[in-house]
Amino acid sequence: MSAKSNELSDGWIECLIEDVVGKGGIFKDGDWVESKDQDPSGDVRLIQLADIGDGRFVDKSSRFLTKSKALELNCTFLRAGDILVARMPDPLGRCCIFPLAGNEQYVTVVDICAIRFGDSRINAKFMMYLINSPSIRGKISALQSGSTRKRISRGNLATIPLPLPPLNEQHRIVAKIETLFSELDKGIESLKTAREQLKVYRQAVLKHAFEGNLTAHWREQNKDKLETPEQLLASIQQERQARYQQQLQDWQAAVKAWEESRKEGKKPGKPRQPEPEKTDNPLSVSLPAEWAWVSVGALNTNIFDGPFGSNLKSSDYVESGVRVIRLENIGYSEFIEDKYSYVTEIKYRNLARHTVRKGDLIFSSFITEGIRVAILPESIDRAINKADCFCIRVHGKSIRNDYLASFLSTRAAYKQVEAEIHGIGRPRINTTQLKGFYIPVCSQAEQDEIMLQIEGALSLMGHFESEIEKELGRTETLRQSILKKAFSGQLVPQDPDDEPASALLARIQSEIAVQPKLSKSRKKTTRRGPSEAI
Repeated sequence: MSAKSNELSDGWIECLIEDVVGKGGIFKDGDWVESKDQDPSGDVRLIQLADIGDGRFVDKSSRFLTKSKALELNCTFLRAGDILVARMPDPLGRCCIFPLAGNEQYVTVVDICAIRFGDSRINAKFMMYLINSPSIRGKISALQSGSTRKRISRGNLATIPLPLPPLNEQHRIVAKIETLFSELDKGIESLKTAREQLKVYRQAVLKHAFEGNLTAHWREQNKDKLETPEQLLASIQQERQARYQQQLQDWQAAVKAWEESRKEGKKPGKPRQPEPEKTDNPLSVSLPAEWAWVSVGALNTNIFDGPFGSNLKSSDYVESGVRVIRLENIGYSEFIEDKYSYVTEIKYRNLARHTVRKGDLIFSSFITEGIRVAILPESIDRAINKADCFCIRVHGKSIRNDYLASFLSTRAAYKQVEAEIHGIGRPRINTTQLKGFYIPVCSQAEQDEIMLQIEGALSLMGHFESEIEKELGRTETLRQSILKKAFSGQLVPQDPDDEPASALLARIQSEIAVQPKLSKSRKKTTRRGPSEAI
């Protein structure tokens, strides 16, 4: 029978956690274990907040103390099947079943509350799903306290009324939830697999594009638009030389102005000559006869990094001003717009030589599984790039900036530096290595066709990926809907022959009434303190 609005189903009753822990059960916070109490070689593991997932045990931490220290602190040892509730986010009140078996081998920290039902025969999984349900999670949120680090006290947790069905119905609810969740998990796994396959497909498209396979038919139809490799290289060289001559003229004018100002300030530095061309084949990949390999440093580009060290510190950031481009803004072939940092106009003037602007490529110096590179959008007229964000500014028409960015995001580009990445913990490359990347270059007309086909394929993949994300969002909504139905009596049929929850609760209370009390010598004393010391 379905429950009426704001009413409990037949046979259900409201209770508090303390009402149902039963004989031999517990409802208490973990133990106050300070850093000085811990021992990496200890044989008792300290379960922490990071181990508590939303309905699952994450098994992430690695903190220990000795058995003798745990006994000295009068710690409560965990048992497999205990419910662990995180009294701090994120999210607040998440809980899981503790799965690890072992006699006096595990204790937990003070910001985790442990629940054990003892002989009460309450279904622990039922209670875990109930605490994680939207209705109880909302009540937990309403009772949170703390200005900077939100938490819920065990005392407040103890005041939350919980809907309790008959024991047999608890078992049916858990079985139904797990069946439905299992089906959801299979769907989620399929969606995630599809998302990963899109990444593989994207790399396949780029591979075909930059090996010339994507435009093979186009080249056959447009032979008159093609240039020889020698003509391509000559065009690039002409552009570079013309830009260098312009830089020389600008420098000469700047030096003259400096001399006329009675040599105030620093004398303008003379521009460097263009680097010599490098046209090796770094990957032994066969390119179309009309294509050529050219290093990034030999293209008509300007490459620079941001200000190092004390030139730009976190304390320089302000609420508004000139934008700072940071690693957080660089995705895999996408600019992440919603991460903002600024410096003042005065600070910007001191760092103006590190100015980046719309159309520039921003390249992450930190490289792990692949290369992160993004093009600055039209909305950014000027900004400063941080030291770990290299800028590649493309000049002239010999190469498109999006063509260059697309190739740098390929596995072929990554393989060129995979063995040369240096640094422990945060592997990175430098600007010299960046200039050494080899790019397959083709005619401007063919670059246009390549980017047209890449953009078409990526647009389609983007649509598929968007649909996958929507479906993943729907699965989470459905999961919450299942829990909502479960604890309003609408998920499984009710059996009038079930013992009502009121009788179950009365029996638990009667068993607690005759439970012998602990002697004073065994009573636990709890030390309190801030969770940061854990």
